[in-house]
Amino acid sequence: MALPFRFAVNMLKPGTGEEWRARCRRAEELGYDLILVPDHLGMPAPFPALVAAAEATTRPRVGTFVLNAGFWNPALLAREVTTTDALTAGRLELGLGAGYVREEHERAGIDFLPPGPRVDHLTRTVEELERILDTEGASRPPLLIGGNGDRVLRLAARHADVMAFTGGRTEGGRVEVLSAEEMDERVATYRRFEKEADRLAPAELNLLLQRVVVTEDRATALADFLPYVSHLSENQVLELPLLAVGSVREIADRLREQRERYGFSYLTVLDDAMETFGPVIEELRTG
Repeated sequence: MALPFRFAVNMLKPGTGEEWRARCRRAEELGYDLILVPDHLGMPAPFPALVAAAEATTRPRVGTFVLNAGFWNPALLAREVTTTDALTAGRLELGLGAGYVREEHERAGIDFLPPGPRVDHLTRTVEELERILDTEGASRPPLLIGGNGDRVLRLAARHADVMAFTGGRTEGGRVEVLSAEEMDERVATYRRFEKEADRLAPAELNLLLQRVVVTEDRATALADFLPYVSHLSENQVLELPLLAVGSVREIADRLREQRERYGFSYLTVLDDAMETFGPVIEELRTG
């Protein structure tokens, strides 16, 4: 049975306190269920931004999308998590990933490890965070783990409440978008790992919609995107799960179809698409 939709906006742009609060209130007005913050240099610091978002709103939950585990050690992360969860009245959802931007590690003076050791550190962070919170008698907020590789999928199957699929793979330092068929395989692999983990209930599945365009001409709207996905045909591009392009009704129908096909019920958009996606949320809530 398909899970109900949840909608999130990932806030990338810093601003003054009042600008931040106004944008968070607008997200609530548009019907978003979660206000999220990433973990990139040059963008808002996650935990204080989430406290401010919770103070400015009443309904949405708040979360990280996603913390770069390489920036954190578990003891310090546990302190941030318990404090933020308390200050937001239990509205925190914690997202974690292995990290992928070499330049940010270099700017921060933190070693950028090869993929395997980065996933090792993510695994240690998840397991140690759970141990610390349990030792302190604190409950762990809902956990989202983001990625696409087998080891991350297996980790999420054991520990996460939400598995967030990135929609791409890193090849030679660049991100390559997954086709619809490749996404089928990734989701099927994750579901297999869930069965192996003998979970009591399946995880919620999340997808970040990289582009949201309301238009009557999908092909024209995607023309400038084609050079970034030259390994795919135009028809394959039109079927990419991470693109929400078409009329409001077309986008809503495609997202319903993708929920049936893949299980994506938790959808995230970037903040520059927050207003554009608002009518789609309304269509999916009422249609």
